[in-house]
Amino acid sequence: MQRDGSGAEIRVVAIIQAHMASTRLPGKVLMDIVGRTMLARTVERTRRAERLDEVVVATTTAPADDAIVAECGRLGVPAFRGSEEDVLDRHCRAARAHCADAVARVTSDCPLIDPGLIDRVVGAFLEKRPDYAGNSLRPAYPVGLGVGVASMAALEMAWREARERHERVHVMPYLYGHPERFTLLSVEGEEDLSGHRWTVDTAEDLAFVRAVYERLGSDGRFGWRDVLALVEREPRLAELNRHVRQKTLREC
Repeated sequence: MQRDGSGAEIRVVAIIQAHMASTRLPGKVLMDIVGRTMLARTVERTRRAERLDEVVVATTTAPADDAIVAECGRLGVPAFRGSEEDVLDRHCRAARAHCADAVARVTSDCPLIDPGLIDRVVGAFLEKRPDYAGNSLRPAYPVGLGVGVASMAALEMAWREARERHERVHVMPYLYGHPERFTLLSVEGEEDLSGHRWTVDTAEDLAFVRAVYERLGSDGRFGWRDVLALVEREPRLAELNRHVRQKTLREC
């Protein structure tokens, strides 16, 4: 259990959403990154965060996602299966099943997710107890390092009230899209680094991430600042996927 600013116990569960049906790179979550699947990389890095009580993978009931459940078994991480289209519903049900008081959302296509940043966002949430805390409310970190933490009460309200498709698919938009109803906390960096692309949506993105692991170590024990320093030393690496356009919430 974690403790908030008042000393109350809070159970924080990280939910990693994963499915095989990617539109631009189908099956990407089980593709190899220097000897480990992308899902394994994301799970392992998330598990290194110290302010989480549990890490859960939320996948779908689609037969294709049986492979994800099998990989979760190999990794020793709980797998929850739910709606393929309504990701908000899947998150809520997974959170309830694992007795969460607060939910940290991570996506499986972010194999460079940083445990220190997860801890920073969770820590800010616990200290201030907003409805939602995130490091992507304003441009700050490279794409692929986004972490959002919501109280279970706020997530349940979004689950009951959200109607737009992008609100159901991306889980948290109903919260930060209604600042008049929910208290929001932006956890920002020292400079805007959002022009860097460290997520995996395409083959070019995957080539970039593989190059990072090849250079910084297959054990994955490096932080986001190490990746930034690498890209600054070898700017040609960023050219591998610089042209890839990030889809908007409503396009995904």
